[in-house]
Amino acid sequence: MPSFGDPNARILLLGLAPAAHGANRTGRMFTGDRSGDWLFAALHRVGLANRAESVAADDGLALRDVYIAATVRCAPPDNKPTTDERDRCLNFFTRELALLEQVRVIVVLGGFAYQALWRTLGADGVALPRPRPRFAHGLEVPTERATVLGCYHPSQQNTFTGRLTEPMLDAVLARAIVLASAVDV
Repeated sequence: MPSFGDPNARILLLGLAPAAHGANRTGRMFTGDRSGDWLFAALHRVGLANRAESVAADDGLALRDVYIAATVRCAPPDNKPTTDERDRCLNFFTRELALLEQVRVIVVLGGFAYQALWRTLGADGVALPRPRPRFAHGLEVPTERATVLGCYHPSQQNTFTGRLTEPMLDAVLARAIVLASAVDV
């Protein structure tokens, strides 16, 4: 499943894998499923998307200063990617991240994406804090490549239970915008 967004983005959203009944059906990450409903509505609220919903790859959605990628490239069985699938797909994400030269903030959507990003950055020789900080919503880890922000995945399990609320998601995205806009001294 191809990633998409602004190729000059300063913010990267890293998800798990294409959803079988969303991205796998529509041809675009987070499009046509409930996770995407939450994500695109939030991106629109904070000014990173021109519309609050996405139902098809050709529906006119445009992202500003944000790019969306996944750690696993194809829809996994039962919508649950394995670490083996993650590891086999990491070389694709590694090459993609290298092309996104303007990225200053990487928002990881869930612990699975956080682990994949950590492996990718480490393999690229990025100096990382040891021990690795434990994933948490709102986690902020500055690295020489980009600041990593943790965000619970906008899955139905998290949104229906209130583990992730709209204000929580909006706050992470707003923080990403602030960090991406910060001027180096």
